[in-house]
Amino acid sequence: MIWLIFGILTAFFEAVKDVFGKQNLKKNDEYVVAWSLAFFSAVFLIPLVFFAGIPPLNLQFWMALSVGGSLNAITAILYIKAIKLSDLSLTVPLVALTPLFMLLTSPLIVGEYPNLFDCMGIFLIVTGSYLLNIKEKSQGYLAPFKALLRQPGPKLMLIVAFLWSITANFDKIGVQNSSPIVWLFALFTSMSVILLPILLYKTPNPARKIARDLPMLATMGFFNTLGVIFQMQALTMTLVVQVIALKRTSVLMGVLFGHFIFKEKDIQQRLLGAAIMIGGVFLIIL
Repeated sequence: MIWLIFGILTAFFEAVKDVFGKQNLKKNDEYVVAWSLAFFSAVFLIPLVFFAGIPPLNLQFWMALSVGGSLNAITAILYIKAIKLSDLSLTVPLVALTPLFMLLTSPLIVGEYPNLFDCMGIFLIVTGSYLLNIKEKSQGYLAPFKALLRQPGPKLMLIVAFLWSITANFDKIGVQNSSPIVWLFALFTSMSVILLPILLYKTPNPARKIARDLPMLATMGFFNTLGVIFQMQALTMTLVVQVIALKRTSVLMGVLFGHFIFKEKDIQQRLLGAAIMIGGVFLIIL
């Protein structure tokens, strides 16, 4: 069960990366942060690619890269914008919905099908998302869901969760047809290339801003690199939905970081909702 350890490490570094992402957004826009995340992740992978070598790459690899690189470039911007617009403890837990969407996308893309525990996990995940905004219940029992859709950050994060349910499956295809390190390097490099013209168009003097905040931006990329390395290694050992489900335990860490570091409020209701969502995630793992 080494993949469990890798999954937990993935979740931890994912949460730490989110903290640095939120900090970087205090001085930079989402385009600088999204491009830096991809670029510095690729840079930190270069020594590992040199050491591990590059295996033969087939058509499936390049097809997975074209889809994964494009969609991940889009989600990078949407994800950073989401945590910029709304509280970390309200937006980040919504990525726990990714395994819910994967119960639909994984059978179509990689032929993995849900069982009874998966269905039970879906129920808990949806319940947890309801409790994230339980204070709105006085306006009606559907008000929490409406509140999530009204607020820009959570709305964007729902889109991210769905797109990640697609890209996670292409990650496995890419890893199976290369290696975890080579796939990640190719993925982040392609994301950097796709995001570069957007960065140059949207952000005035991006080079100066990146140079000014280089240590913080690079650190964010470093922790992201650690997290995805463990994630891709885990993908070689078990089902995609199990790895992503365990990765989503980072939402609890995100809620705690949001409260203690950024002094975000409503910690009790959000922590309860996130905990129930994680309960659903663990049922999907079983």
